[in-house]
Amino acid sequence: MAPFSKPETVLKQAEGLVSVGQTHAALQSLTEMFSSKRFRATPLASLEPIMLRFIELCVDLRKGRTAKEGLMQYKNIAQNSSVGSIEVVISRFIQLSDAKVQEAQEKADKAVALDVDDLEASETPESILLGAVSGDQSKDRTDRALVTPWLKFLWESYRTALETLKNNARLETIYQQIAQQAFKFCLKHQRKVEFRRLCETLRLHLSNVAKYGNQPHAINLSDPETLQRHLDTRFAQLNTSVELELWQEAFRSVEDVHNLLTMAKKAPRPSMMANYYEKLTKIFLMSGNALYHAAAWGRYYAVVTAIGGKSDEEMSRLAGQVLVSALAVPVGIQGEEGAEEMKGKGARLSALLGLTKTPTRAGLLREALARNILKLSPESVKSLYNVLEVTFDPLTLCSSVAPLLKSLAADSSYASYVPLLQHALLSRLLSQLSQVYTSIKISNLLELVTPLREVAVEGSGSYDNEQIEAYVMGCARRGELSVRVDHAAGSMTFTDSPFAAVEDPSSSTSMVNVSAVQPSTSEFIRTRLSNVALSLHNSLTALYPPVGLTEEEQQARFSALAAAAQAEREALQIRRSLVARRRELLSELSVRKEKEEASRRAEILRRQQEEEARRAAQELRNKEVERARREIENIRAEEAKKLAQSLKEKGTLKVDIKDMESLNPDNLMRLQVEQLEKEKKELNERMRVLTKRLDHVERAYRKEERPLLAKDYERQQANDRAVFEETQKARIQSHRTAHEQDIDTKHRLTRMLSEYSKLKDSIHARKGAEFAKRQHDAQTKMEEEKAKRRAEVLKAREEERQRLEEEERIRREQEEEEARLEEERIAEARRKEEEEEAARALEEEKKREAEERAAATRKQREEERQQAMEAARRQQEREDEAMRRQAERKARGAAAPTAPAAARPVADAGAWRRSTASAVPPSRVDTATPPRSESPAPKYRPGALAAAGGGGSWRARSVAKEAGVALGDGTPARPASPAVAPPAKESPKDTDGFQTVAPAPKKWGASRLGARRPA
Repeated sequence: MAPFSKPETVLKQAEGLVSVGQTHAALQSLTEMFSSKRFRATPLASLEPIMLRFIELCVDLRKGRTAKEGLMQYKNIAQNSSVGSIEVVISRFIQLSDAKVQEAQEKADKAVALDVDDLEASETPESILLGAVSGDQSKDRTDRALVTPWLKFLWESYRTALETLKNNARLETIYQQIAQQAFKFCLKHQRKVEFRRLCETLRLHLSNVAKYGNQPHAINLSDPETLQRHLDTRFAQLNTSVELELWQEAFRSVEDVHNLLTMAKKAPRPSMMANYYEKLTKIFLMSGNALYHAAAWGRYYAVVTAIGGKSDEEMSRLAGQVLVSALAVPVGIQGEEGAEEMKGKGARLSALLGLTKTPTRAGLLREALARNILKLSPESVKSLYNVLEVTFDPLTLCSSVAPLLKSLAADSSYASYVPLLQHALLSRLLSQLSQVYTSIKISNLLELVTPLREVAVEGSGSYDNEQIEAYVMGCARRGELSVRVDHAAGSMTFTDSPFAAVEDPSSSTSMVNVSAVQPSTSEFIRTRLSNVALSLHNSLTALYPPVGLTEEEQQARFSALAAAAQAEREALQIRRSLVARRRELLSELSVRKEKEEASRRAEILRRQQEEEARRAAQELRNKEVERARREIENIRAEEAKKLAQSLKEKGTLKVDIKDMESLNPDNLMRLQVEQLEKEKKELNERMRVLTKRLDHVERAYRKEERPLLAKDYERQQANDRAVFEETQKARIQSHRTAHEQDIDTKHRLTRMLSEYSKLKDSIHARKGAEFAKRQHDAQTKMEEEKAKRRAEVLKAREEERQRLEEEERIRREQEEEEARLEEERIAEARRKEEEEEAARALEEEKKREAEERAAATRKQREEERQQAMEAARRQQEREDEAMRRQAERKARGAAAPTAPAAARPVADAGAWRRSTASAVPPSRVDTATPPRSESPAPKYRPGALAAAGGGGSWRARSVAKEAGVALGDGTPARPASPAVAPPAKESPKDTDGFQTVAPAPKKWGASRLGARRPA
């Protein structure tokens, strides 16, 4: 890619290339600038001249695709900043293309004028030969060579412009202008196929408006100005399709206009609606739909009357067209075939006209009379209305209407209605004849229709005998008439069935709407019950007049009405709340969709990055493959050279070896095949020239024998006429002879007629007696069969009764058995419930007893704990008393005089002496309170053993001994074992969740004084 240059430099380079004749190079340089990445950053003031020059080069070189790509890129850059620049470029593009078409047409006209060398010679031999071969004239060939390519380019220019400007609100104005210019192009050059394609393109763009509604600068059809521009374009499309006589496309355009009108928030302009209804009248007239054609005229007249501004003559002519179109609607009913399809089609057409229901002939006439159209109509139209709708004279109906039809046919405004009026007149004649006559001769009907044959208008039938009979048969087949045709008698019989199908009075062309002289039998039977009901109702009203409502009833009705209004108001409030809730849900849904869209975009970005990485890897693999391919091509080139050398030596290939560097074996074989094909084509060309020469010779022969063929044809005609006349004479003579023979046979058979009658009477008498006997036998047999059948029926009924009784008995037994089983099931369920209740009571009793035992155990343990505490208290009191006494003795010993002789007290004075029994030191008395079972081991307390007599000095032990004598125990305490007695075992009791811990065993240890030995 060339490096990016300044826009002014690129434009100068392009101008320089154009000046030296290198237009293609100049266009290529401008195209490369568009493909540059820095193209978007270029200012629009510098890009617009380049774009205009680019468009001029594309038009000169007819490069439509290149121009489309450049316009698309320029639109993407300029649509956000300068819409006017895009409009200038597009307008210049269309203007240059149109100028090229006009220039080509001028060249073609000049070429046709200068092509004639000899002005006196009308045709040259070359032109005669070309005209015989191609069938085209000189101007057509010139136009095809000069004008048609530029016409194609102009059409592509319009399509390119529309594709560039579509679905952008900022470019909507220029888009509609280009569309209308395209309509003018199709109308000017009569391009019907291109017009259809243009309409489809516009229709596709309009359908994509909703699809691209979320994009920036999207078209908003809710905007009145935007909708009005679309309506103007669709009306231009409608007018063009009518002028081009493309009636199907016109109908589609009408549907497009109607769809846009339904989207409009305000009513369109009356002039626009008048144009709309006027085009609808033409479309319905060309389609042959007289009913909707008349309805369209009625709508058009209403709009024109509201607008005003027309002269009396114009209003009179318009009123006459409205009335004549309504009278041209044929009288009769539609057949049952395709009723549903016709109903759907009628609703669709009624919607196009803005009608709520299908129009009717009587309704159109009533509407016309209500608008005073009859007074404004011309005299001929008034007379036609009086004859068709007011008077009832079927014998003079056609003769009265024929002069009026001639006067209408002379006027161009009413000439198109004459065929429809003839059909309506014939249907009116048949309906009136069916009301007056039961049967009529076919010849009389043809005489009544004779005046219609004199009215000859383009598009109307000749109304010969066959066509009238076909019309009558068509009416009978569709159900419009009940008629039978007897060709043997030459008459038509109108049947009146009392049970004929009832017609719908609201039908567009129903016979009920036609004024009848007297009601038909079917009408009389259909309305008989309703007439009787009406008479009875009137009699009851006269005998028992209705009583007025009282004030209470009126108040009650008013209250009910107020309650209904309140209920409806509440329902409306509920509906509003629902709508508000739905809006909230929709907003939440939109937010959720936006989040999903963001995640989707992130996922797309991730995939794109993965795709880029995969593409880079693929490019690397492609480079490796390309390198291997080049090596393989080099090898094949060497092989190809060797093969070419061998073929050249053989003389098969006629090519220079030096120019075969890029050839491979396949190309060599292809060249050889092409050379053979070339020789074959040269041979075919020589044969074609010979064939053409032979063809010219044959044509010359035929040109020479053409006069001789005319003479031979005249001679052959003369011979054929002579042969025909001889054959005709022979045929007439043979028919005459056969007729004479038939008459002789008739006379001969007439003599046998009397004998034939006698034989016939005798056979009838004999056969009558036999028939009476057979009838009597058959009647007897029938009675016997009836009796047998009656007995069988009675027997079957008795069997059926017995069967039903047996089924009833079985059903009752089954119900009783089911009731018994149900009672047993209920009793069993009750027994199980009682057992379960007893089990629950027993479990509760056991639980209560266990709780009582636990309570007793806790109470016993509490008592034992109290006793232990009381024993401990007493022990503490004894210790306190011993301590007190010891303190008193100490005090007395300190006060007495000490003497050496006192060291050994005498025994009688209470002196202490170690005896043999007391060799072992006395142990302390086990008077301690046994610890609680759940309490830990007793702790060591100083003086506790001494207080108990198990330790300390000799004085303490003597004091303890004296204390024991004082308490009443005469014998001294026996030395106890040093081991601590274990606590008494308790029966297992409820510990209330506590764990019983055994006390630690007490270890015996002698005190210091008790452990001494005497010296």
